[in-house]
Amino acid sequence: METLRDILDAAARGVFPPSDGRTTVVPQVSDRDAGVLAFTAHAVVFTDEDPRWVYDTLAAVPCDALAAPMNPRFLAAFLDRTGRTAETIDAMLVGSPLPGEPPLPLKEITDGDHPRIVYARGRRDDMRAWTAEGGVLVLGRGIAGRLEVSVEVDEGVRHRGLGRALVTAARQLATEPLWAQVAPGNARSMRAFQAAGYRPVGSEALLIAR
Repeated sequence: METLRDILDAAARGVFPPSDGRTTVVPQVSDRDAGVLAFTAHAVVFTDEDPRWVYDTLAAVPCDALAAPMNPRFLAAFLDRTGRTAETIDAMLVGSPLPGEPPLPLKEITDGDHPRIVYARGRRDDMRAWTAEGGVLVLGRGIAGRLEVSVEVDEGVRHRGLGRALVTAARQLATEPLWAQVAPGNARSMRAFQAAGYRPVGSEALLIAR
């Protein structure tokens, strides 16, 4: 049986689930993370709930079947069923490793109290963090053990290309595909990641254990 990590690794290579309008249900990899990934005309629900419940609930959502997995009614039912919490539906982007040295000086830290670092500790394992003048870069293992990146730029130095430099540096620090979760409404962050060569591959709704 194809696992969630198999699906993500294939997507990082540009190989996606079939665009057949169906939903695939796979087990969770960890107790921490459940949720929904939406690719072109195919969704993946990762959960330890009974797949029959997933399919029956999707069938009862009053909307186009393609939209049902990300429909608020299904997500609300999913949250109620699992007792989990969620924040937003994110765009899912991926970048391949880059050769060379980061384009700005970075200092690795082991015990930071920056809000971005504190937030990441609750979402990822094997976390590493670096600071730059005016910014923070965090790498860690999130959904299904994939390598994920997040950055934060201080308000006073925004609009100067620091975000793009940080997410470019992340690709140079990585030795495997690097994933980013970006709220679609955060246009500034979306532009920075895309300018740094990250490719949008779908969307995701992450359900987090309380």
